Amino acid sequence: MSVPCDPRPEVAPLAGSSAPRSDTDLVQRVRELQPLIRSHAARAEQERRVTGEVVEALTGAGIHRMNVPRRYGGYQTSLRTQIDVLSEVSAACGSAGYMALIQAGGGFIAALFPDEAQDEIFTSPDARIGGTLIPSSTAVPVDGGYVVNGSSPFATGCQDADWHLLTARADTGEDPPQLLWLAIPMTELKVLDDWHVTGLTGSGSNTVVAQDVQVPAHRVLSVEQLLAGTFPSRRNSADPYYGMPLLLLFCAWTAANALGLARAALTEFRERIHQRGITYTSYERQHEAPVTHLQFAEAAMRATSAELLAAELVELIESKAADGVPYTTEERARIRAQCGYVARLCKEAVDLIGSASGASSLHRDVPIQRIVRDVNALNLHSFVNPAANLELYGRVLSGLDPDTPFF
Repeated sequence: MSVPCDPRPEVAPLAGSSAPRSDTDLVQRVRELQPLIRSHAARAEQERRVTGEVVEALTGAGIHRMNVPRRYGGYQTSLRTQIDVLSEVSAACGSAGYMALIQAGGGFIAALFPDEAQDEIFTSPDARIGGTLIPSSTAVPVDGGYVVNGSSPFATGCQDADWHLLTARADTGEDPPQLLWLAIPMTELKVLDDWHVTGLTGSGSNTVVAQDVQVPAHRVLSVEQLLAGTFPSRRNSADPYYGMPLLLLFCAWTAANALGLARAALTEFRERIHQRGITYTSYERQHEAPVTHLQFAEAAMRATSAELLAAELVELIESKAADGVPYTTEERARIRAQCGYVARLCKEAVDLIGSASGASSLHRDVPIQRIVRDVNALNLHSFVNPAANLELYGRVLSGLDPDTPFF
């Protein structure tokens, strides 16, 4: 079954002057939106997409401008601020936070495309750009570009996006085939209504389908070249901001989602333990029980440990960008490992809170059960997966090849 890619005209891209011109108070603007985002979280899960009101509010706050070049009205926001912004959104709703990080990443990738493509994509600095790195489509070379066919699953926020960065295998007879990112307007793609999941349910990560879509050559980016640190944008190639490795940035962005979910669980737990007792015990209020003290402290320490690891990860990425010093293989592998470990620590913190919250927390109107499912879904992401990332880092520490170009 396919669904319209934009049935909500009220959340069409805002005009270039609609959002604030600076990101100096971006964190505060998002923080002020938390009550709205939180109040729509249950509805987002029910509808399996972030609500139109929240999409519009986040766009109006300027979050899609974080990685857009300044010449188009973007912010080129520091990574530290991006993590703060994304974790604040995630603390209010894991699905909204995940959609925000994917579209923040989409803006960064789009800025690496040829300049002619950027002129098309960034007609508004508030353009919402999604994308995936799953090469399940094919791109056949034709005069002046490619014809694309195939599907792109896990296309987060696709129904409210303006552009989709679709990954495809170039059908040129090469072995292995070259991987390409192709920038395609969402109006040229179909959306399959297939996002029926148990975690990050409101992220709207449906499958998008290309059927004989023609993509001009200037809207194509080689994934291999990008991983090697080169990209065709003449205007951005000398900017250290866009020299930050995309996959390591994704580590930081997903860490923000995990941190926000852990904070949300701790906040919810703090409120609930003063409102309920522990069944079949003498404790009329949960906060009076020693076992609660141990559970709460353990969860808080794991969340704090995750915060510290994430801060170190961000500091390394930003310092490397500022100094223009290349990464060692071990540094890249360590960042991948830290990304997974942050997600794992946050999941452990949330699981502790969930197990301490009693059977009443299973009700749909209690946010903790949704937070548990969301953080579990994040840990299952193939790039975030703690075990896979630890193995990669362990290989490098042991003097072996990392066995993947994706780091």
